[in-house]
Amino acid sequence: MSTPVARAADHEQRMPGSIRPLDIAVWAPYVVLAIIHVSAIALDSPLAPSTKLWLMPLLALPVLIAAPRLRPRAVLGLLLGALLLSWLGDGAGAFFPGLPELPLMLGFFGLAHIAYIVLFARFARIRRLPWWTLVYVAWWVGMLSIVGPHTGGLLLAVAVYGIVLAGTAAMSARCHPIVAIGGGFFLASDSILAFRLFLPDGLPGWLGPAVMITYTIGQGLIVWGVLRTPRRRESR
Repeated sequence: MSTPVARAADHEQRMPGSIRPLDIAVWAPYVVLAIIHVSAIALDSPLAPSTKLWLMPLLALPVLIAAPRLRPRAVLGLLLGALLLSWLGDGAGAFFPGLPELPLMLGFFGLAHIAYIVLFARFARIRRLPWWTLVYVAWWVGMLSIVGPHTGGLLLAVAVYGIVLAGTAAMSARCHPIVAIGGGFFLASDSILAFRLFLPDGLPGWLGPAVMITYTIGQGLIVWGVLRTPRRRESR
């Protein structure tokens, strides 16, 4: 007769995409570095730029650990692709010093969001699109009306990026609740960043750390939620 522990372990092994207890340790480096990075921003420490560049590589560790259990294999590719593109967005200024940073950042993060949208819509969905996601349409209209007049030549790029970002948040609502919360945090992060980039005058200093607090939470929850989503059949 099997013990309760053995039965739990067997059940866990048969749940594709779930995170086993032994996997939890691989999240520690990302969580610790996120705390260090946000603290460095708050303290205006020179550690902030370098620690930022390690966030997405460390977030990829849980994905790589879970890789043998992820089905279909497109889930692995889309997750790693989104994290790679996010990493390039995080380091656009450092990786491409001779090019304009903001358009590059928007481009890389826009592609990362597209990867997330495909992942959520095809491989991680567990429910229909909730009606309340219409709030993201209102968010886009509101943000564009407030920030748009201050974007100059980037108005079109910002508008398109906003559509993609709202799409990510909306599609995340079709997924595991953890993913949906992560999508909301990601949206909050870019909203705060937009105000800091285009309406910097008079903003409180704590919004600087708030960008990365919401960003690291959002990215982490998205990955965690996708890894916890059992895929009972391959999407067609």
